[in-house]
Amino acid sequence: MKMKYSIKKQFAMIFIGLMSATILLCWFTNRTFLGRFYMRDKMGALKNAYTVVNRAFSSGNAMTEQFDIQLQKIIETDNISLIVLDADSRMLITSRNDQEILSKRLWENFFNNFAEETEDAILETGENYTIQRITDSRTQTEYIEIWGVFDNGNIFLFRSALEGIRDSVAIANLLLAYIGVAAMVISGIIIVRVSSKVTEPILELTEISERMARLDFDAKYCGNSKTEIALLGNNINELSNTLEVTISELKTANNELQKDIEHKNEIDEMRKEFLASVSHELKTPIALIQGYAEGLKEGINDDAESREFYCDVIIDEAAKMNNMVKKLLTLNQLEFGNDIVSMERFDIVALIKNYIQSAEILTKQKGIQVRFENPPGAVYVWADEFKIEEVFGNYFSNAINYAAGDKIIDVRLIRMDHKVRVSVFNTGEPIPEESLLYLWEKFYKVDKARTREYGGNGIGLSIVRAIMESMNHDYGVINYDNGVAFWFELETN
Repeated sequence: MKMKYSIKKQFAMIFIGLMSATILLCWFTNRTFLGRFYMRDKMGALKNAYTVVNRAFSSGNAMTEQFDIQLQKIIETDNISLIVLDADSRMLITSRNDQEILSKRLWENFFNNFAEETEDAILETGENYTIQRITDSRTQTEYIEIWGVFDNGNIFLFRSALEGIRDSVAIANLLLAYIGVAAMVISGIIIVRVSSKVTEPILELTEISERMARLDFDAKYCGNSKTEIALLGNNINELSNTLEVTISELKTANNELQKDIEHKNEIDEMRKEFLASVSHELKTPIALIQGYAEGLKEGINDDAESREFYCDVIIDEAAKMNNMVKKLLTLNQLEFGNDIVSMERFDIVALIKNYIQSAEILTKQKGIQVRFENPPGAVYVWADEFKIEEVFGNYFSNAINYAAGDKIIDVRLIRMDHKVRVSVFNTGEPIPEESLLYLWEKFYKVDKARTREYGGNGIGLSIVRAIMESMNHDYGVINYDNGVAFWFELETN
C-alpha cells in the first residue's frame, strides 16, 4: 500500500519549520531590541563609572594608586573617556590627551544650555547628573555622555562612543541569516537520517502487519531497542502468535464441526437405538402387567392369596416403569442442559451420614455391614446438594444390590488439594474390564438377569455421568480383587 503522507517528510518539514521560525524570531529580536539593549548597557556602564568615581572623591581616595588602577580598568573595559574639574576649573582626573575637548564639552553643557537645545537627546536626568546622546559635528561620531556635579562639588563629564549600532545590527542579522541557512541544511540532513532510524522499524511493522493480513504469521519483529516502537513490535509479535493459535483452534473446531455433520446419521441411529432400548425395557413389565391383569380378569385363581400376589406383581412392575420414566426424564433434562445446576456450599459428611441412616433398614435386611469413617468436623464442598445426593444414592444403591461375599460397603472421604473424593466400595465380583468403558451409557447392564431381579434399568450411572459433567467434576470406577469402588470428586474452596 502506497503511503500518502510520509512520517520522515513530516519530521523534516516540522523541524525545518521550527528552525526557520527560531531564526526569524532571532532576526526580529535583533532588529527591534538589540539597539535598545546596547544603549541600556552603555548607560549602565556610565552610571556605574559615575558611582565609583563619586564615591572615591567623597571618601578622599580619588588620588590613591589603588583607585587609579580601578579607574583604568573601568576606562578600558567600557571604552569611557572622562574628565573631572574642581570649582576653580583645575583638572583633577582625565582619561586621554583630548582633555581640552572634554573640558570644552563640559563647560558647553553647563553654560550654553545644551540640554534645552537638544532636549530630545536627553535619556535620563538624575539629582546631580544628566545622561544624553549627542553627535559630534566635526567627526559625525555619536556619543552617550553623563555630566553633572559630584557630592563634593567637583564637576565631571564621562562619555563613550556609540559605535554604528545600525550597522552592527545589520551585520548581526546577516551573520544570523548565514548561520541559519547553514544550520537548516545541516539540521535537515541530520533530521532525515534520524527520522530514517525512527521510520525504518515502523515500515518493518507495516510490512509485518500486511503479511499478517494475508495470514502469514512467520514474520516477526526483531528490533532490540527499548523505545515505544519496540514495545509495539513485541505486542504485534504476541498478537501474531495469538492469532495463529486462535486460527488453528478455529480450524480445529471447524474440522470437528465437519465431523459432527458427518456423524449426523450416526446420531440418528443412536436415537433409534435409544427408542428401541426404551421399548425393550418397557416391553417386559408391560407384558407382565398385561398377563397378570388378564389372569385376574379370567379368575384363574379364586383364592385371595393368589389375587394378592397378582396385584403385587402388577404394582411392582408399574412402579419399575414409573421409576424408569422418571429417570429418563431426569437424564433428558441433564443431557440437554434444561436442568439448572445450583452451586452452594454444604457439609458432605452430613449428607452421607443422613443417607446411610435412611438406608439402614434395607442394609440390615440384606445383612450388609456399612463402614464410614466419620472425619472430625464438617467437610464443606461446593456443588448442587440435591444432585450430589442423587449421585451418592446411585452409588450406594448399586453397592447394596451387588454386595457379595463379606457383604461390606465401605464409604470413604479422601482429602486432596482443594478437593475431596467420595468413594463407595462394595465387596463382590469385579466388573469385567471390557464392560468398564460402557458402564456410563444408557441401558447398559453388566448382569442383565441380576439387574432385572432388583429392578434396575441401566440408567442410574448415566444420570451420574450427566450430573458430574454438568458441574465439571471428575468421577469414575476402580476394580479391586474383592470388589468395586465408584467415586466422584468435589471442590472444597
